[in-house]
Amino acid sequence: MTTRKSSLFHARHEGNADIHYEGNAMARLMHYMKPHRKVLFLCLLLVLLSTVLDLYRPILIGNAIDEYITGSYAPGEQVAERFAGILRASGLYLLCLCALFLCHRFQFLFMQRTGQDIIYGVRQDLFQHVESLTMRFFDLTPVGKIVTRLTNDVESINDVFANILVKLFQNIIKILGLAVIMLTLNVRMALYSFVMLPLVAFLTVLSRTLSRRAFQITRTRLTALNTYLSEHLSGMRIIQIFHQESRKIQEFSENNEQLYRAGFREMMVNALFRPGIYMTSVIALVIVILAGSSSVLSGIISIGTLYIFLQYIKSFFEPIQELAEQFSTLQNAIASAEKIFTLLDEKPLIEDPVHPVSPDRIRGRIEFDHVWFAYQGEDWVLRDVSFTIEPGQKVAFVGATGAGKSSILNLIGRYYDIQKGQIRLDGIDIRDMSREQIRKAIGQVQQDVFIFTGDIASNIRLLNDEISDEAMVHASEEVNAARFISRLPDGYHQAVTERGSTLSAGQRQLLSFARTLATDPSILILDEATANIDTETEQWIQEAVERLMKGRTTIMVAHRLSTIQHADMIHVMHHGKIRESGTHQELLDQNGIYRKLYDLQLA
Repeated sequence: MTTRKSSLFHARHEGNADIHYEGNAMARLMHYMKPHRKVLFLCLLLVLLSTVLDLYRPILIGNAIDEYITGSYAPGEQVAERFAGILRASGLYLLCLCALFLCHRFQFLFMQRTGQDIIYGVRQDLFQHVESLTMRFFDLTPVGKIVTRLTNDVESINDVFANILVKLFQNIIKILGLAVIMLTLNVRMALYSFVMLPLVAFLTVLSRTLSRRAFQITRTRLTALNTYLSEHLSGMRIIQIFHQESRKIQEFSENNEQLYRAGFREMMVNALFRPGIYMTSVIALVIVILAGSSSVLSGIISIGTLYIFLQYIKSFFEPIQELAEQFSTLQNAIASAEKIFTLLDEKPLIEDPVHPVSPDRIRGRIEFDHVWFAYQGEDWVLRDVSFTIEPGQKVAFVGATGAGKSSILNLIGRYYDIQKGQIRLDGIDIRDMSREQIRKAIGQVQQDVFIFTGDIASNIRLLNDEISDEAMVHASEEVNAARFISRLPDGYHQAVTERGSTLSAGQRQLLSFARTLATDPSILILDEATANIDTETEQWIQEAVERLMKGRTTIMVAHRLSTIQHADMIHVMHHGKIRESGTHQELLDQNGIYRKLYDLQLA
């Protein structure tokens, strides 16, 4: 016997999307920028150019004031020279504005396109990874939580690539550039301008700390609300049947209130920070005006220099405020990225071998050799189960609910891995084969048929291009699905809604049979395939079942014993073990569990 302890460990942890992410989410996000390095470099050059132009504009006006407005000229040339100088300054200013427009325009286009490309890749990777996870993950993780990761959380990191990275660089360069130019123009005036910086630094650090926590709470509350909506919208029929609308509205209000409060806390952080920075900039501006006016009157600086400082002091606090806001957005994105990467790091319980065994053809011989299986810990669902099904044999499993019948079907398709024992397919341990090859050989018809939004044809093919129109029609005719499809206005192109609500249970089941037959499987699994079918449709399905089972290994699970009486072998499950085995008549003669089940149904 072999024991897979890692499966038990992962079973306790897989699906827990609230585990704190231990890695560096920001550094990991930057890996997605690697294929776009050239575009990013070009955008940074455009940012650098636009920043230089932005810093040059006040200098251009300040110099024009000193040279052409307040400067001294000879009486004969004063008006003409000054007017010409003002025209030159105006022309240069206009050129600066045009160049700034072009820089901002191309920078915006490049980064928005890059951001969308990256987000497309992240969403694609995330969905592909989710599809690779095992059924245990979906047993433990609400659908709404997964949807939130793929939509809201992915979209929230879009700003990082489309706006934040470039603007962070732009604002840092702008702040440094302003500081250097102001110190160059006049050290004393520059120091007056910087007197409020310690308070700004304190407000920024405080805002960053508070906003990070606020964003994390908001993302968690949003996930909870989406999870609630996903579950209850899917179960709306049950809610209305049992008249639970009022209670569910109250529950929704509580979840909505929690999200509202989280959003309000987030808003309050920004509401305190923005006015604080604004008041700081106003105080700094007053200080510069007072000190600058005194310096102008004393002849220490010119009016043009004072103008430059006044413009720079306004521009100096704007990028600081933007930086803080960008840090807030960045915190939001990092909080979402941590949740995304936590999901991406989720390891599937089942992994294909590096070099899988690939037989040319699967005949359908199935062996369970002392199999032990539990979904959680050592709460065994199957206990030391052994049996063999030969190719082409028809075998049924019966027993009370929870006896382990459906678990056997899940293990054959390797949707879960066993803890002890072996399961062999044509003599090969299924853990040595790829899951794709195993599942390609299995056709499964379940009690609850899932119909996707689309049309009849797409629900039979399931996007498998290898299935031709002729094969699709043939499969439908073989299982009697063509009888009702031919009566539909658009035939195989008839539109169907989500879950096939416009089709009857029998029609959905016939579609499921057609879907299964179209793939031509070697092994057929029927899991309560006729449990909810009316008598007329059941006759069609019984005919379809006979055609489907021909030449295929067939495994059936049924509560109605009348549907499995002609099986070659019937195994009776009880508390995870096979208690009785034999044909229908042999089991009746044993006068055991099967006989009691049979008499109960007759009664």
